[in-house]
Order: sequence, then C-alpha cells, then structure tokens
Amino acid sequence: MTLIELKYVIAVARERHFGRAAEACFVSQPTLSVAIKKLEEELGVAIFERGGTEVAITPIGQRIVSQAQKVLEASAHIKEIARQGHDPLDGPLRVGVIHTIGPYLLPKLVRKQLELTPQMPLILQENFTVRLLELLRLGEIDCAIMALPLPDSGLEIVPLYHEDFVAAVPVNHPWAELNTLRTEDLKQETMLLLGTGHCFRDQVLEVCPEMSRFSSSEEGVQRSVEGSSLETIRHMVAAGLGITLLPKSAIPENYADEKSPLVKYIALDEPAPFREVVLVWRRSFTRLPAIDALVKAIKASGVTGVVMV
Repeated sequence: MTLIELKYVIAVARERHFGRAAEACFVSQPTLSVAIKKLEEELGVAIFERGGTEVAITPIGQRIVSQAQKVLEASAHIKEIARQGHDPLDGPLRVGVIHTIGPYLLPKLVRKQLELTPQMPLILQENFTVRLLELLRLGEIDCAIMALPLPDSGLEIVPLYHEDFVAAVPVNHPWAELNTLRTEDLKQETMLLLGTGHCFRDQVLEVCPEMSRFSSSEEGVQRSVEGSSLETIRHMVAAGLGITLLPKSAIPENYADEKSPLVKYIALDEPAPFREVVLVWRRSFTRLPAIDALVKAIKASGVTGVVMV
C-alpha cells in the first residue's frame, strides 16, 4: 500500500469516474485503474463498484476512503511540520471562495496579499458552499471564505465582515428615485434570483419567502426568474426584467460617477438584511500563521460596502 494508491482512491471517490480521476491526478486511466485494482487485491475487498456511467463506492470502500484521507492528511502534516521549521508563510495557500463573494473580494485581496506576504501565493477556487466544505474535508483546499449559516461541520471559523443587502432596480422603475425601501414592498415585484445551490439565493428567500412558494407554481414564472450569477442578474435588471437583492460589495465602485446608469441601488430600511462572511478551515490544519496572514489581508483589502468585525 502506497500514498499514491490512496491518492488515486480518494480521487475516484471524489470524481465518481476513473477517467476524470486520472486527469485530476495527471496520470493515464490504465495507470490509475491498475493501481487501485492492485490495492483492492492486497486488501481483499472491493472499494468501488464498476459499471454504468458513474462509479459507486462500496460500504467498506466508504470506510477505506475516509481512512485514506486521514492518512494523507497525516502525511501532509509531517511536511507542514518541516515547513514550519523554516517559515509557515513560505508556500502557497489553497483558498476556496463562494461565487457571490469571489468577484468582489478577490481582486482587492490578491493585491493586498501580494503586498503583505508575497512569499505566500494564493491558489484560488470558486465554488458552491457544499462543494467547498467537501473539498475542505478531503484536504483539497486549506481554507474557504463563505457566508453563514453553515452546517455543523466541525471546522474552525473566524468572522471577517458583514454587509447589508441592497435592492437593484432598473433606472426607469418607479422606485428608482427612492432613498430606501421596505422589504415587504419587494413582495409584489418580479424578483430575479440565483439558481439552486447558491447560499445567497437562500438568504434572499429569507427576505422574500413568497418567492419560494411561487418557484414551483405557474405564477412563480411571472414572480421570479433565475440567473446563473449575480452579474447575469445585474444585466437582467438593467434590461428591465425585474428587480433583485445584491450584497453591498457588488455595487460597482464607479457607480456614483456613472452619468447614465442602467441600474439604481437602493438601501433597505433598518434593520436591513445582511450576511456574515467568515473564513473556515480544518481543525487539523497546522499553518495557523498563514490563516492569520490571510485574515489580515482580507481586512486590509478595503472591500466596498462591508463592515469589518
């Protein structure tokens, strides 16, 4: 049994496909398949059920995959101990971030991080909350920037900032000249939402729960429309297809200087809905000075519209 074989097992468990797992490990599919078959023969059990378009994990395979991950984490821990003997900030940090935070935080964060700790490059990955939590458990990323609430995942959590939500309406909308809106006023409007899987969608539905009730009905087609990203939704608002809620950091920095804006952003009456943004990492992760450096860079990045905590 080798660490390489365990790495292959974890890759197949993650991808549920031998070909994709081989690509992720930068080896040929026969090489990966032979290695896993050799390990199964050595252990005397089947880890995977082959056949069909997707590979399934056997019950005993689930336990083996879980233990394999612990072994690889322990191996990585040994390397980190050795690295810490030199400089815990020396080397890349693998950071995940949810889709509705990445476009507005990362450009500023990367610039500030390069200024503060250039010896610690960030390897970035945008994804959904559920997927990032899985990647954390598998050790594929070191930490992740996401929004509360999170499932009870046994992770370490540090608050970063919170930001209010604002309404975005077309420039020719009757509300465009208002300074504030009541959340209950949104109930009668066509609301543009992110698709299922985005945590920000769930947060908007907490503000406008009526949209959740309409989403599976014929009336819901008229009352709510889904988009794939906040930027797609912003363009839909500009086209007059409806209104939406956005995190305050999504307001363009040059918005106040625009001579003919297509979208107007309106604050919501107090207490305005908001989201809490946090940084999470595995409790077994040993490069805590790297986590501290990342938190410092985030709080020094000056993200528009957020309140640092």
